Amino acid sequence: MYDYEMKLLDAFPGSFINGQGEFIAEPKTNQYFILRTCSNEFEVKCKVLEWFSRPAHCTQPDNKKLHKFMLDGINKFLDTNFTYEDIEIIYCELGNGVNRSLCEKFIKSGYDMALLKEN
Repeated sequence: MYDYEMKLLDAFPGSFINGQGEFIAEPKTNQYFILRTCSNEFEVKCKVLEWFSRPAHCTQPDNKKLHKFMLDGINKFLDTNFTYEDIEIIYCELGNGVNRSLCEKFIKSGYDMALLKEN
């Protein structure tokens, strides 16, 4: 197991990696992404932003506990301090993998929110 996989598991308490190579961050609401297709930590960071920004922002609107859990996990894994307002912008610009090149640029910039706000 890679260090970044351990860090990912630590960032989302109760998470696991199943036999199909999926990282399950929150089993009850099935928040996951396919980890087996990631060859390094940078790709995992992209997937964390692309696939977990939605449940951190808007999945199950009345489930603030889920939103907080997902946002806290994102922040812990990426060593960031994104707010709910930040995660809304991240989801709108990067969510569901709509713009991988912008996602990569955002990560390489050190998570400069200005890149997403100008888009």
